[in-house]
Amino acid sequence: MPVLLRLQSALFGRKAGTDRFGNVYYESKSKQPIYNRTRRWAIFAKGSDPTVVPPEWHAWLHHTTAEPLPEVKRYAWQQEHLPNLTGTAHAYRPLGHDYVGGTRRTTGGDYEAWTPGS
Repeated sequence: MPVLLRLQSALFGRKAGTDRFGNVYYESKSKQPIYNRTRRWAIFAKGSDPTVVPPEWHAWLHHTTAEPLPEVKRYAWQQEHLPNLTGTAHAYRPLGHDYVGGTRRTTGGDYEAWTPGS
């Protein structure tokens, strides 16, 4: 975590909580004069990827809720929140993508070129 962000959080913020991924959430001690509400921010446990914020904390960060939503019981059919995988080895690549081989199956109703006047 950058030193200046740690210092800003200690001087001007109060700790609001921590999520199951280790991200720490802060809220400013005073209201901002323009919006008349507090500023909220997160310090991420691993790197600076904002896609690791779970939904209950996302709502709080964007002032949708006054308090963070409680973490409710997770059911067996619910998947764990995944960060954005773009740019990683686990990213989705459709058939025909250069990293998958660059060729795709041809289909019967594939592309047909347009010719003027037909």
